[in-house]
Amino acid sequence: SDTVNVAAIGAGSMGAADIRSANQAGANIVALCDVDDQRAAQVYRDFPDAKRYTDFRRLLDGEKNIDAVIVATPDHTHATITMAAMERGKHVYCEKPLAHTLYEGRMITEAARKYGVATQLGNQGHSFKAIHEFRECIRSGAIGQVREVHAQQSAFGYSRIGALARMSDDHAVPDTLN
Repeated sequence: SDTVNVAAIGAGSMGAADIRSANQAGANIVALCDVDDQRAAQVYRDFPDAKRYTDFRRLLDGEKNIDAVIVATPDHTHATITMAAMERGKHVYCEKPLAHTLYEGRMITEAARKYGVATQLGNQGHSFKAIHEFRECIRSGAIGQVREVHAQQSAFGYSRIGALARMSDDHAVPDTLN
């Protein structure tokens, strides 16, 4: 079959965008996994025929017909889930960061070769047309010699640095979290 059967682990936020992109490209979304039904609710409605899981290990063990896995979970779980999928012969698209250490990165590289699977790291920021145009302006000298660059990182409308002050606040575990 020319149709790729995809499972997604992490169906809220960035995972939702990845799932929709894969589907628009022709992939068949067969299984969805998320630990928070509320965060994944819209994707669950969008793909009602996809089997639902809260434990990625059960998804990987139970779904024998998947060809590829999207990993869009919190960062600290990326390497573990990616490795588990590759060990089962599944191709993987993983959001950044793929790993937190060089060791993890090397192990994933070796596993991709060993199991003969393709892996891709999501780094959408570098795929935007504006980034390529900016790079060409610098390389061509169109804006002169660049001596200094100022950059800012923000996510979801607030600076991540600014969010550090809230780390000491009490945060209740959502009732929807498994």
